[in-house]
Amino acid sequence: MSTYDGDRPEWVHQAIASVRNQTFTDFVFLVIVDGSVPAATTAMLLAQAKKDYRLVIAQNSQNIGLAGAMNLAIEWMLSQHQFSYFFRMDADDACLPERLEKQVTFLDSHEQVDVLGTGLMEVNESDIPVSSRVMPASHHIIVRMLPRRCTINHPTVAIRTRVFKEGFRYDARRMNTQDYFLWIDLAAHGYQFRNLREKLLKFRRVNDFYKRRGLIKSLNEFKARFIAMKKLRRYSLFNAFYAIGVLCLRLMPSKVVKLAYKFDRILLEKIIKH
Repeated sequence: MSTYDGDRPEWVHQAIASVRNQTFTDFVFLVIVDGSVPAATTAMLLAQAKKDYRLVIAQNSQNIGLAGAMNLAIEWMLSQHQFSYFFRMDADDACLPERLEKQVTFLDSHEQVDVLGTGLMEVNESDIPVSSRVMPASHHIIVRMLPRRCTINHPTVAIRTRVFKEGFRYDARRMNTQDYFLWIDLAAHGYQFRNLREKLLKFRRVNDFYKRRGLIKSLNEFKARFIAMKKLRRYSLFNAFYAIGVLCLRLMPSKVVKLAYKFDRILLEKIIKH
């Protein structure tokens, strides 16, 4: 997990507590402080580290973004020679107590799976559930839908260490959508994906959620969709029109985007059920 000066200290504390209280206990929790953060956050992190030897705090001298911070975490993990899996979460989210146990149990018994995501529940700033996001379970559907959507919930993901040992990393040149590009690369190289349908993470959806999907992020997603079509050999008029339609929609007022987001959740649930 990485945290930066835009994260609220109380949410970072909740995120850390949700990992410390997991039913699965054999892990190391690396938190990368990406640049300068409020004094309250620093004090909280140091206090938590004193309470739990599994919590490791690393400090970047300047903010390098999520992809760069995750790549540093990956390099540190590989240098330790003791980890089988790499888990992700964001600093304003919270894991359910059984998240690690259920993902580790699944990966231990499904050696062919390289990337494992889960469903998530979306909560507002007051921790009240407002929606959910459950992705397709099977590798076939996950990859088939990649040219149209990112089919892995990034904050829920667990990745086998061997993926990174074989040279794959997040693209640190991108300040957003890094996960989407990584999934496309991995799928093109034959790595296996799965999703658990259980909602094992609380995803924070703040008031400006729909506004934060700005032009740069929208263009990156648009580019990723066409790269997915090329690398996965899934060119079609439907996929192309879908990419163009989503780009146009993302540039509309936030109220329109909000309605489309809700409709997308309903459509995704129907796709999964069928």
